[in-house]
Amino acid sequence: MPFAEINGQRVHYQDSGGEGLALVFSHGILMDHEMFAAQQELAREYRVITWDARGHGLTESDRRPFTYWDQARDVLGLLDHLEIEQAALVGAAEGGQASVRAALLAPDRIVALALISTLLGEESPRAQEFYGQMFGRWLAEGPIDELTTVFAALTINDPEENARWIAKWRERDRELVAEPATCLLEREDFSERLRQIRCPAVVMYGTADPLFGAQEAEELSEALRYCVGVVPVEGGSHATPLTCPDQVNAALSYFLGEI
Repeated sequence: MPFAEINGQRVHYQDSGGEGLALVFSHGILMDHEMFAAQQELAREYRVITWDARGHGLTESDRRPFTYWDQARDVLGLLDHLEIEQAALVGAAEGGQASVRAALLAPDRIVALALISTLLGEESPRAQEFYGQMFGRWLAEGPIDELTTVFAALTINDPEENARWIAKWRERDRELVAEPATCLLEREDFSERLRQIRCPAVVMYGTADPLFGAQEAEELSEALRYCVGVVPVEGGSHATPLTCPDQVNAALSYFLGEI
């Protein structure tokens, strides 16, 4: 099981290897590298790399507070560890937060950016209140049914996958959610810096996603100077790579082929 010592963390990752363009997939909050299990199909043409962010999966973090800038440096540190000079980044939800920051930190190394269900502007006051209460209770009471079923329905919304991820959440130390939750709730509005990103980009959203819809996707696309457009994933939830992998994989292949 591969690990890399990066920025004081013992980061778990999976690497398909190969000579193709490296694609680094970054997951959302409460998920891990298994969110992108179906994207391994792309390894026939690309070098597919997935990893567990701080506070998630098998990565052993120092449990200190961090920001999405720290996660971005973790992405770049993973590229250094694997001796990869250039890569394309695919970020889902909060994984997109790290991906855009990595593109700003190392513009010569990031050749393409695919953002899936990633809100880079401010959360609404209602969303801030919801997440604050949910993660506060998660820390105090653990991943109880009342919390996990609601979160799974909002983000995954597939009975089989809901059950699988709820089982994973129940097995984890409740305190591991503290730093990722603080990172999410205290993140800055990043929308004004999007024009600085120099690489080609594409935006995807699930048409059944209650958290990130067509309007948010269009606004994000317009803010990215070199965005090639918006791809709606029909019937997709917030976690479209997990629930609608064929559509996501096809869109990624087309985007990467075009650029």
